Amino acid sequence: METQPLKGKIAFITGSASGIGQGIALRFAKEGAHIACCDLNLEGAEKTAQEIKSLGQQALAIQLDVVKSKNVESAVRQVHDHFGKIDILVNSAGIIKANFITDVPESIWDAIIDVDLKGTFLCIKEVAKYMVEQKSGKIINISSKSGKKGGLWLAAYSSAKFGVVGLTQSVATDLAPFHINVNAICPGNVFSTPMWDLLDKEYSVKLGVPPEQVRKIYVEKVPLGRGCTVEDITNLAVFLASTQSDYMTGQAINLTGGQEVH
Repeated sequence: METQPLKGKIAFITGSASGIGQGIALRFAKEGAHIACCDLNLEGAEKTAQEIKSLGQQALAIQLDVVKSKNVESAVRQVHDHFGKIDILVNSAGIIKANFITDVPESIWDAIIDVDLKGTFLCIKEVAKYMVEQKSGKIINISSKSGKKGGLWLAAYSSAKFGVVGLTQSVATDLAPFHINVNAICPGNVFSTPMWDLLDKEYSVKLGVPPEQVRKIYVEKVPLGRGCTVEDITNLAVFLASTQSDYMTGQAINLTGGQEVH
């Protein structure tokens, strides 16, 4: 891949205050992109934006609640007005909670479906309006291996992430005539993210083991013998955001070390 394959591109990235979204934002900046750092956690988004500026790229921090359509519409307009275009959308905002099916509170179900699925839809809907006008764009949705195979105690999360895969396929068909590529990344377990600090405790209950043993059990399920890293995800995201993926659309790509292969 060429040096700085994203040079001069404008990327709108949700969930960019931490974890996968932050990792993609920083990597895209290193590859030459200017970044709109969008997150409900404004302080975290501002820290990411400052780090991007230290890399010599432009950055804009925006507080964004992806489940509120007016907030999404306003944020997308603000980014477009500021930079003049939006070339890349990365939907990384997401939440997770593990409960046995009879113990899933309706409020938790609603929150996960809202953030992980509806939020992805709303951001695509608004950004696509500008991408259709410019007849170009790259949309990358973060799904999960749980979007390919339902996970134990993950009814809401798996449903949302399966939904992201279906949304990706449908929207790819809608937007193909406008030269807009829409793909999803389905990562395995990314232990370095803040999400796993919570999951260690929740998964210890569902597996019946101490929290410190949880990650070992999950790694043992992976043929390549390790967890997924943020760098693994950013490597793929750069490809999907670059011209090298111009003939790929509607795909939900497993990044699971061989754990999921369909």
